[in-house]
Amino acid sequence: MELAKYIEHTNLKPNASQDDIKKLVQEAVQYGFYGVCVNPVYVKLAHNLIKDSNKDIKVICVVNFPLGANSLSTTIFQIEEAIENGADEIDTVINIGAIKSGNYKLVADELTEQKKACKDKKLKVILETDLLNSAEIKVACLNCMTAGVDFVKTSTGFVKDGVGATVENVKLMYQTVAKKGMGVKAAGGIKSKLAAIDLINAGASRLGTSSGVLIVS
Repeated sequence: MELAKYIEHTNLKPNASQDDIKKLVQEAVQYGFYGVCVNPVYVKLAHNLIKDSNKDIKVICVVNFPLGANSLSTTIFQIEEAIENGADEIDTVINIGAIKSGNYKLVADELTEQKKACKDKKLKVILETDLLNSAEIKVACLNCMTAGVDFVKTSTGFVKDGVGATVENVKLMYQTVAKKGMGVKAAGGIKSKLAAIDLINAGASRLGTSSGVLIVS
């Protein structure tokens, strides 16, 4: 199993510097990671560094992050700006409050508009599984299917005392969305090779982690 090809090498820390992002890209090039995942402010930098490397490494940008509480128009603007700056894929946070309120039509409608804004770029939807029960995770997946997004993703990694990606939740997500041809991205707390393999075996086809070098070394 070539783990590097599953990994989106990630740095979403609020104190990440330009040098940190340069290191992130350098490591992605060195180890052959699928992509780098960064905040909107660093999309252009990451894009230019990768372009200079002549490597096929994707730039993934987070939007509506990490709370899932932006207005739709704000999120749409973030998506359009990120793509203009060189993002290849978008990771958005689902409207968690709407899921908790049972307002599922709003969730599906918002995601449909976000997918339209992505045009030919992949859209991955972060469910924030630490804040949802199993029934809510499943219905969130169903809303994502209705909207026609490309991936569902477990976590932002920003929930205090959250556990992040678990085999149980990845299995549930995979069993729900696989019939639609959608992928599952596991993210949050993935720090070892064993954990990475377990999540892939549970159905994850992408891994978001800041421990990519440790995992593949």
